[in-house]
Amino acid sequence: MREGRSGDSPVAHAPGSVLRSAKPEPEEVGDSPTRVFFENRNSFLASTIVVKLRSLIALIVLIGAAALGEEVKPREVIERFLAAESRLQAEFQHYTYSQTIIFQELSDWGSVRGERVVEYDIYFDTAGEQQLRKTRDRGRMPNIRVTQHDLDDAVSRQPFMLTTEMAAEYEIDYVGKELVDELNTYVFDVEPRKKKKGKRYFQGRIYVDDVDFLIVMTSGKIVPDHGNNKYPAFETIRQEIEEGIWFPTWTGADDTLHFRDGARRIKTVITYEDFKRFEVDTSITFDS
Repeated sequence: MREGRSGDSPVAHAPGSVLRSAKPEPEEVGDSPTRVFFENRNSFLASTIVVKLRSLIALIVLIGAAALGEEVKPREVIERFLAAESRLQAEFQHYTYSQTIIFQELSDWGSVRGERVVEYDIYFDTAGEQQLRKTRDRGRMPNIRVTQHDLDDAVSRQPFMLTTEMAAEYEIDYVGKELVDELNTYVFDVEPRKKKKGKRYFQGRIYVDDVDFLIVMTSGKIVPDHGNNKYPAFETIRQEIEEGIWFPTWTGADDTLHFRDGARRIKTVITYEDFKRFEVDTSITFDS
């Protein structure tokens, strides 16, 4: 984000992103649905507890209690989650969905000074190619301008996936184990090995489910900052939309960005909804 008046920023049509359409529309700046989204943050992963418990029970039956006591080495966990994330990314390219991004500028005491809402749909064209379409863009913030980098980060980078192909770009360090919304996770710190000019990276912490070996939560930011363009720290939550398929459903940020002319408090909420697998409708015609 950049200090200055908010204006319309054209969004790049980047295939392979996340999105949703039907949701309550934030008609007024004063009491927007952002508050509700933040209050509901803890429910996203919690809704998968029953499914994961069933998976754990099945795991116990299959491999026995003794095997459960064996420690999995961090390197093995890394290899398994990189492979699982690669499969997930390939699966991600076959889904339609909708994405809503709410940017808010807050006062020092937390009241909303301005708000911009941008909505996208991910869909497939007649050639079967995944496409991005902006369906709504309204509102503004008095002192903060949403840049193209902000929109690109929200669409393509904050729903972070770490695949085998990307692994060489990152240092991945094992931190330990942590319980996240009743899910047992392996925790890793991730940072770029080298920042190449013109490229942006995730830097922060990832939480990997110990059953499906998929990332269920990320906490960090997209780097680097550029001059007076500043980017907030964020958290992204995934939800198991189908058995073994964890897609991002919520991203939230509440951060103070330090510009040349002073500090500004920014809040961002991104929701990803209405996931549907795209099926090609084919028919065969025989010549008589």
